[in-house]
Amino acid sequence: MPDLLIELFSEEIPARMQPRAREDLKKLMTDGLVEAGLTYGHAEAFSTPRRLVLAIEGLTAESPTLREERRGPRADAPAQAIEGFLRSTGLSRDQLEEREEKKGAMLYAVIERPGRKAPEIVAEVLERTIRAFPWPKAMRWSTGSLRWVRPLHSILCLLTTDAGAEVVPLEVDGIAAGATTRGHRFMAPDAFTVSSFEDYAAKLKAAKVILDPAEREAAIWHEATTQAFAQGCELVEDKGLLTEIAGLVEWPVVLMGGIGEAFLGLPAEVLQTSMKEHQKFFSVRNPKTGRIEKFVTVANRETVDHGATILAGNLKVLSARLSDARFFWENDLRTVKSVGLEGMGAGLSDVTFHNKLGSVADKIARIAALAREIAPLVGAGPDLAAEAARVVKSDLRSEMVGEFPELQGIMGGYYARAEGLPEAVAEACKSHYQPLGPSDEVPAEAVGMAVALADKIDTLAGFWAIDEKPTGSKDPFALRRAALGVIRIAVENGLRFGLAGIAERAIARARPGAPAPAAQRSDMVVAEQVAALHEQHLAETAADAPEGSGAEVAASLLAFFHDRLKVHLRDQGIRHDVIDACLAMPGNDDLALLVKRAEALAAFLATDDGVNLLQGFKRANNILTQAEEKDGVEYSFGADPKFAEDDSERALFAALDAGEAAIAPAMAAENFPAAMAAMAALRAPIDAFFEAVQINTDNQIVRRNRLNLLSRIRTICLQVADLTRLEG
Repeated sequence: MPDLLIELFSEEIPARMQPRAREDLKKLMTDGLVEAGLTYGHAEAFSTPRRLVLAIEGLTAESPTLREERRGPRADAPAQAIEGFLRSTGLSRDQLEEREEKKGAMLYAVIERPGRKAPEIVAEVLERTIRAFPWPKAMRWSTGSLRWVRPLHSILCLLTTDAGAEVVPLEVDGIAAGATTRGHRFMAPDAFTVSSFEDYAAKLKAAKVILDPAEREAAIWHEATTQAFAQGCELVEDKGLLTEIAGLVEWPVVLMGGIGEAFLGLPAEVLQTSMKEHQKFFSVRNPKTGRIEKFVTVANRETVDHGATILAGNLKVLSARLSDARFFWENDLRTVKSVGLEGMGAGLSDVTFHNKLGSVADKIARIAALAREIAPLVGAGPDLAAEAARVVKSDLRSEMVGEFPELQGIMGGYYARAEGLPEAVAEACKSHYQPLGPSDEVPAEAVGMAVALADKIDTLAGFWAIDEKPTGSKDPFALRRAALGVIRIAVENGLRFGLAGIAERAIARARPGAPAPAAQRSDMVVAEQVAALHEQHLAETAADAPEGSGAEVAASLLAFFHDRLKVHLRDQGIRHDVIDACLAMPGNDDLALLVKRAEALAAFLATDDGVNLLQGFKRANNILTQAEEKDGVEYSFGADPKFAEDDSERALFAALDAGEAAIAPAMAAENFPAAMAAMAALRAPIDAFFEAVQINTDNQIVRRNRLNLLSRIRTICLQVADLTRLEG
């Protein structure tokens, strides 16, 4: 079986496009080859800045001959029917076979498609792949019609067997496939011929090109960490930057330089962000001082002066960039010392958050009022939470965040400390944006929790108030992420609060035309006045409210939280029906309680006792439901041990008494594992009861007593969760 090697050699491919391009090349080629009848053993794609490469092992030499048999109309069918069948098969009337069947003579078409050689198929699939390649952006050059990310210079396409290498005959817009390629642009620019993938990879490395991007990443990381360690420093890890740099070089040469003393006083995040965004430098930290003092750059070539000239040029550019950053930093500090952080954010009243939800300043006012309300629920001081809420977004008006938007929140913390605001306020500036993603940490300090919850709940409430909800895969305002953030903050910090009431009040604040909370006044109104103001608004809008407003909108928002919670818990291995069983219980707007109940129920159902008790419950519930429907009565009281006829029946009475005595206090204490352990003790008595007695006996007194006993089983089990919603 031959091996296939393809290289598409071009001008530099943007690093951000390379990973997707590798996958697209592999998928388009392998899918096309398989569809044409070829099979293969293994395929792997590679990329460097100037080439996309695909290596396929164990490709079949030709596609198989295919024989297809189709049944057509009767032999004496109308001419139009026969002609239609002939057109669909591509055959003539004399090529059809007549076969006698019960219904008479039937026409059959036997179509044979001969196999094709691999070179013919590869050429066809590769040309189609090149012409339809899904680059995010592509260009045309010269006079041809081909579009590629950058001008395509050559195509290498080889089929290699034990007998030797064969160039696949292919030409795309005047570019003929061959067996030659080129090495490094500067250090080995001459063309050379290859005969197989192994020969290709070896000759490329000799020509100063490392083909595998993973190998380039490993080489960069190893050399950079080694150089940092040798100077008593540590490299700041940045996997995204490492991947990007590996896509910028074919022969990585790691160089380390020092940052000028004049810039070492800048915040570490400013240095790191400036070097990463503008220069693609790694930051190097001094572990003794915690400061960013050096940098690592990766050149694409070796030089006779061992990179000294490259480093000198980089330092010159870096100094200019850091001079700008220092200018922004010093200007911002002067502003903070002059008017304070809250004064820095005064211009946010002129920045629109949403045309139906007002300015960013309006949002801040709502956040402050909501943070004051949430603060006692998370153990924070209401005044401190409101103070933090008024300033956490002020750095959006700073020059530093204007240059580096990714530093929002981080810079607010620095400016808050420079003004002398409480540390909790400074921490909240950064943490109120968290979590930014599924792997990001949640706020751990009480004030930060209060403001983060207020910010996210206000965003959700606002868009629900104006009926701008996520639809399908569209979520332009990241509302799903905001809801997941609320869930994670509440659950991971064990916060206990009812979300429904908070959401309803937040929706009332956010409605267009609602009274604006005085959250930016220095003489902040007390919580009682804020609550009274919005209760008045609720009352005023309730009489003439549009459909789906008020409590209904809050219920819709709570349902959205529940949907996100289901996704969150399913990712942790908790079944959807377990979550539904817990959502059906009272207090389902207490997210931490809901998760606690779901985790306990999932753990219980993972045991044999849990599975068997569930079956016993379902059996009891089914018999009871059918009897109540048939008899038209509810069997919900009156089970008496004196009517018990069997020892198993009397044992079940005793077990239910003991179970109720244990489950009730456990549920009151929200000790769900203890409650379910008490339920597990019911498994054996219930199993024995069903094995020993007949529920629907002829003795009506005994029958009613046993049905009422089943009702006790159902009532006790439903205290923990709605087990009727569980599958299996």
